[in-house]
Parts: sequence; structure tokens; C-alpha cells
Amino acid sequence: MKKTTPVLFITAMLFARQLTAQNSTPAYQGTVGKTLAESKEWWPQPQHAPAGAPNVIWILLDDVGFGAASTFGGVIHTPIFDSLANNGLRYTNFHTAGICAPTRSALLTGRNHHSVHMGGFAHAFSSAGFPGYDGRIPTSKGTIAEILRDNGYNTFAVGKWGLTPDEDATDAGPFDRWPTGKGFEHFFGFLGSETDQYKPDLAEDNTHVTPDGRHLSEQITDKAISYIAKQKKAAPGKPFFLYYAPGATHAPHQVSKEWSDAYKGQFDEGWDVFREKVFAQQKQQGIIPKDAQLPPRNEYIPAWKSLTPGEQKLYARFMEVYAGYLTYTDYQVGRVVHYLKSINQLDNTLIFVVVGDNGASKEGTLYGTVNGKNSLPNNKNITTKQYLELNENGIEKIGTPESFTNYPLGWAQATNTPFKYWKQDANAEGATRNPLIVFYPKGITGKGGIRTQYSHVIDLLPTTLEFTGIAQPATIRNIAQDSIQGTSLVYSFADAQAPARHTEQYYYIFGARAIYKDGWKAEAFHRPDIIDENDFKDATRKPYTRDYDKDVWELYNVNEDFNERTDLAQKYPEKLAELKSQFDADARRYNIYPFIDWDDVFHRRIHNTNAQSTTLNK
Repeated sequence: MKKTTPVLFITAMLFARQLTAQNSTPAYQGTVGKTLAESKEWWPQPQHAPAGAPNVIWILLDDVGFGAASTFGGVIHTPIFDSLANNGLRYTNFHTAGICAPTRSALLTGRNHHSVHMGGFAHAFSSAGFPGYDGRIPTSKGTIAEILRDNGYNTFAVGKWGLTPDEDATDAGPFDRWPTGKGFEHFFGFLGSETDQYKPDLAEDNTHVTPDGRHLSEQITDKAISYIAKQKKAAPGKPFFLYYAPGATHAPHQVSKEWSDAYKGQFDEGWDVFREKVFAQQKQQGIIPKDAQLPPRNEYIPAWKSLTPGEQKLYARFMEVYAGYLTYTDYQVGRVVHYLKSINQLDNTLIFVVVGDNGASKEGTLYGTVNGKNSLPNNKNITTKQYLELNENGIEKIGTPESFTNYPLGWAQATNTPFKYWKQDANAEGATRNPLIVFYPKGITGKGGIRTQYSHVIDLLPTTLEFTGIAQPATIRNIAQDSIQGTSLVYSFADAQAPARHTEQYYYIFGARAIYKDGWKAEAFHRPDIIDENDFKDATRKPYTRDYDKDVWELYNVNEDFNERTDLAQKYPEKLAELKSQFDADARRYNIYPFIDWDDVFHRRIHNTNAQSTTLNK
């Protein structure tokens, strides 16, 4: 008989007892007579969290590859994440949606991203007037913050939001799709997909504010600690929920030289050696199978030894800055952890760390960008050689407040070790497989354990609800709620061998698509000739429309071939046909149709920009 920890037993009992929603408006239970003497007063009781419910923190990093952090075999130091994982659990088969807004909407709602209308982004240039793509999360798809708020928690969010439609992101609102309209009582961060780390487009609660010149990660950490301190002073026994989502490590890669210079010379051997080192360490740590093989370098990426000395020096510096940026982010998370320990709350806090909302970013192009606004595709009158010379001459600016930096594609593949491809390529594990850390000393046995159950970002909401003893509500503020699509992971906390309960999952970003079911995965790479949006060199060309029916589907048994090296499509055509049929069913169920790819988005952006210019010039 399996041993059950006391906390898990208590929370399971609490969960079983709460069969109905707790946040519906109760009927008046007093008596109203003609006079006060004939009447009986009544007030609804304030909602309290279940007895013993812990504080909850969700930490979501941005654009971090599977093999970047030391916690999962990488060579970039992340001592705080290491400590949380060593005293908690590492989930190595956890997945995201493949790009930021879809992942964040799925995470916060426990539902697939098209189901909550976030098939792309909330930005005007990329949202579209279809149920799966309009970028507006319906009120019937409530967030974890709304649920916890209505069940006795205080709720705070700091950092990146990324889910507010552009036209709503002004001080005039409306604010129902700002964080404060989605269940967070306080918010401090930015509403868009990216921002300058020293000059952020900063908002607090429902208004934009002026940044103070310090790094954004420092500012959001200060604010998070302040929220916790004030809340614990006012209501010591009341739990809180903190959503901590730094801009890091999304571009621009910006961090003080104190952090980046700590990595001086450590990447001079290049991305090929980096991949081999990380792969060996992942095997040693048990992160990947002992018999795993490293996929070959992607065809787009040159061998490190083929680069000129100037290119090697430039590219190594890009990676030094990125590594310093990630270590600095770990340090800022550590400030929150140390504060919780200082007020005796760390052992009473359930912490989830999702190490990236997608795989490493390919958006730095083949050559990297010192100033992203001035990248090679936007410099049509210079050659690649001249562009590289420009970057080499500006090497000292990389990572500084004067830059808008992103590293070259070779480092994206390296930090995605042991997988193929990168962010946006939702067909591949390199875009969608991100590590997860679960920390809660009171309720997790087998500290430092590894969990390999298949899981997805939509699973964190039901996991949190089950562990805290809160039922999924039938209504939120009297609005009927759709069902949760994720699967709680609590079953795996105490049992590393428990069969996975999340058995089927689709993926779709800009035409790249996949379907996972019971250890098998079918996938189609829609645009293998386009690395990223910067490959559109000519904005005036006609849209390039690929026939989706001609996309080549591949088939993998990821239980046996976790990093997708052997395509079995020809060997098992019936299994491929079965999975393709399943994808079509999911596409109809979750509003994935109509397919929209990056080419459509790019030309929609050009059209909208031209239309706006025409309107302004009238």
C-alpha cells in the first residue's frame, strides 16, 4: 500500500468535501419586516481559504530553452532553481504551447489556447476575427486568480502579462482584460509581449507609470515582496497567490556587466561544444535517458569552427550576456524565496517554476541583433558582411541599456538541447517542451525526484485547485464557467511510477502543428523555409500561401524516442492517419480552424500599418 503524506490526505479530503462552487452570491437569509423589531439582520460570511491552504506562487520565465539552466543539465548557473528542485520535484516531460500569449492564456485558465481565443496574440496585427484567434479571453473561461480570489486568497501579478488587446492597453481601458480585470488585486509590470528592461512600458494596477531606470526584474521583485509584506502584516493567516512572470529571458537581452562578465570566455568553444557538454550533463543528472542520442546540428546553423574569429568573438559575447541575464533572473527569484524564509512562510508556500513559456527564441536571426530595431532585414542597403562588421564594432553595447539584443540562431538550438527546432515551431519538442519545478516541503516526498509523466501547461490550474482543496467553480461572479481541460498532477507528487493521466494534447502555432496521444506524436512543419519573421525581406511581395494539405506529416513514438530522431510515418501509416483524424477533431472542438500562419500575420501587419497611415494622413 502506498504511503500517503498527511498534507496530501488533508487536502484530498477538503477537495472531496467542496463539491460546489464557493463564490456564487448566496440568497439573503435574514428577515425583513416593517420595523427593525420585526426584522432579523444578516450578512454573508466572508470567504476563507480552506484550513491549512498554502500560499501559492507561479513563476513563468520567458524564452528559456530546455537545456539552458543548470537545474536541467545546462551550463548556466541557476542556484535558486537548483535549490527549489533539489527540495522538490523536476518534471522533465512538461509542455507549453510554443509561444508566449498562447502559453500564458492556457496556463492562467487551465484550458487550451484556442479554446480561450488566444490562437495567436492579443495584438491588433496578429489577432483575427475568429473564435480561436480574436485575442479576448471570455469571462466564461475564468483564471486561477479569479478562482483563488473568490476562495479567500489575496492575488498579485508582477511582470509580463501579454494578454490585453492593444486597443484596450491605454489608461482609458476598458480594464476587464487587464490583470486587475482577470482576478488580480494588484498588478505591476507590462501588458505587451516584450519591453525594454531599463525603459519598460510599465503599468501599475490600472494605469501606466514611469519606470525608475533600474532593471525591470529588480523593480517587479521589489513590488512582489512589498505586496507579500503588506498582506502578511494585515492578514497573517490569509494565503496569497503570486504570479511572477519576468520579461526575462525574452529579448532584449539586457543585464549589467556585473552579471554578463561573470561568463567571460565560457562560450568561446561555441555552440557545438555547448550542446555536447549539456547533453552529457543531462544524462548524468538523469534528465534524459542514458541511451539518448543528440540530434544533428540544424541545417541552417553553421559549424562553429567555420566562423571567422570576429564572428566567434561576437557570437560568444551574445551568449555571455544571455547567460548573465538568466543567472540574474534566478537571483531575483531568490530574493522572493529568501524573503519568504525570513518571515517563516517558505515552508508554507507551494511554488511552481515553469522554465520558459516556449523553447529558446529563433527571433535573433542567424546573425544575432545588437539593436533589434536595426536588424539585417531592415538594412536593405548593406550586405551580410557589412552587417556583421557593424555588430562586431558594437560588441561592447550588447546587453546594455543602449542595445536591444537577441542572440543568433545557433545559441537557440544549443540552449534547446536535447531537442530540435525552437520557439514557434509547435510541431517540435524544441518549441513546446519546457522544464517544470514543483516545490512544497510539507507535502512532497522524495525530494529531488524526477517525474516523467506527460504534462502540459493547462495542468497547473487543476493541480493548484486540488492541492489547496478548492473545487472548480460552476460560476465566477455569477457567470457560468466552461469546464477545465487540464489534468491535476497531484497524483504524481508521491508516485514517480504513476501512469500519466494527461494522455492527449494538440499543438498549433502559425501553421506548425502536432497531436500527441498515448505516447505517439504526429506533427507537420508548415513553413520549414522560414526561420522567423525577419526572413520576409520584401514587404511588398504577394502573400506566399502554402497548401496545408501538402504539408509533410511525421510520426514519432516519443515514449521510446523522446527527442524525435526516427520518423515512423512510413512504417505505421495507420497510426499516422489515426492521429491526423484526432487533430482534425480537436481543431473543430477547440476552434483551431481556420489555419492562420505567419505569412498571413505578416501581411496583415503590413495592411494594418498602411491603413493606419492612410487614416492619419486624411
